Amino acid sequence: MSASVSSILIVGAGPTGLYLAIALRQRGARVIVIDRQTQGANTSRAAVIHARTLEVLEQLGVTAKLLEEGIIVPKFRVRDRDRLLLDLDFGELPGRYPFTLMLPQDQTEAILRTRLLELGVEVQWATELESIAQEGDRLVAHLKRPDGNIDMHASWVVGCDGLHSKVRADAEIPFVGGTYRQEFILADVDMDWPLTRSEVALFVAPKGLMVVAPLPHDRHRIVATASKPPEQLDMSFLQRLLDERGASSDPGRIADVIWASRFHVHHRLAENVTSGNIILCGDAAHVHSPAGGQGMNTGIQDAVSLADPLLHAMNGDRSPLLGWADARQKVARSVVRLTDRMTRLATLRSPAGCTVRNGILGTIGRIPSARNAIARRIAGLDH
Repeated sequence: MSASVSSILIVGAGPTGLYLAIALRQRGARVIVIDRQTQGANTSRAAVIHARTLEVLEQLGVTAKLLEEGIIVPKFRVRDRDRLLLDLDFGELPGRYPFTLMLPQDQTEAILRTRLLELGVEVQWATELESIAQEGDRLVAHLKRPDGNIDMHASWVVGCDGLHSKVRADAEIPFVGGTYRQEFILADVDMDWPLTRSEVALFVAPKGLMVVAPLPHDRHRIVATASKPPEQLDMSFLQRLLDERGASSDPGRIADVIWASRFHVHHRLAENVTSGNIILCGDAAHVHSPAGGQGMNTGIQDAVSLADPLLHAMNGDRSPLLGWADARQKVARSVVRLTDRMTRLATLRSPAGCTVRNGILGTIGRIPSARNAIARRIAGLDH
C-alpha cells in the first residue's frame, strides 16, 4: 500500500465536484478529484442550468462554452392537456441570462473536465473511497483502485458523491427526510413535437405529471410520474404517456428512444454540511424532487461559493466556512420546500384537487408580479 499527499480531496466528479475543483485550482489550491465510476459512465440526467448558475459560472471561464453547446429556452408553461394554465417568461427577468439553458449533464461534465484539465488536474476514475480516518491534524482516505489500494492524506475532504454519499456516511451525518410514493421516469428521445422549442412544458393530468423540454440536436427530454413502469421504457410506453397527458389535439409522436431510466425521488437534508474537516456539497447534502430543475443548480452554487471560505479555513479562519454552511443550509431548506410543493401540486389525482389547483394556477397567471416572482425563484435569482 502506497501513500500520497494532497491538500483537498474531492470525492465525486459530477458537476458539483468538478465546479469546486475548478474554483479551487483557479485560486491556487492543490486538489485531487476521484470518482468510483469509470470515465464516460455518466449519462445525460440533469439538463437544466438556470440564470443564477450561469452568473456564478462566469468566474470559472465555462459559461460561454455552455451557451455554445446548450439550447436557450426562455419560456416555462404549465398546461392541462390543451389548456394553458400558467405562462412564465424568463425573458422578463433581470440579469445577463434571462432564460433557462438546456444541456445534458454528460455534455456539461465534458466541458468542465476540459477546463479542469487546462488547470492541470485530471480526474482519477475507478477510484472508490472505502473509509476516512483522522490522523493528527490530517485526514486519511483509504481508496480502492484497480491497480491497488492507496492511503491518501488530505487536510480537507469534500463529499460531492451524491445521494448515497460515502463521505456523509463516514462522517456519521444524518440524512433526514423521506421518499415520494410515485416512481418517475426520464427519457431522452427523438420525436415530432407540436410545441415550440423555446418552452419547457409541464403537463398536469389526473394520470400524472409530464414535463417535456427541448435538448440540443433536435431531441427532447421527457420526465413523468409512472405507476409500475416497465423495465424497458420503450417507444410504446412513452407514446402512451404522451397520448394520455400531452395536448389532445396533437400529443406528439416518438421516433426513437436515445436513453431512458426509472427512479424514485427523495426529499432529504443533511443535518450538518460540515464535520471537522469534512464538507458536504450538492446531492450529498440535499436531494429533492426534479420539479423546477433545481438539483444540479443548487449543488453548483454550493460548490462555487465554497471555494473562498474553504481556503480561509485552511489558513486558520473558519468563520467564513461556518457562514457558508449556514447560508447554504438555508438555501437547501428553501429549495426542498419549493420543489416539494411543486411536486405535490403537480401530482394531485382527485378531480376536486385538480380543479382547485388549476384555478389557482390560472389566477396566478393573470398577475404579472406573481408570475415574475415565481420565475425569479425558479431561476435562483432570490439567492
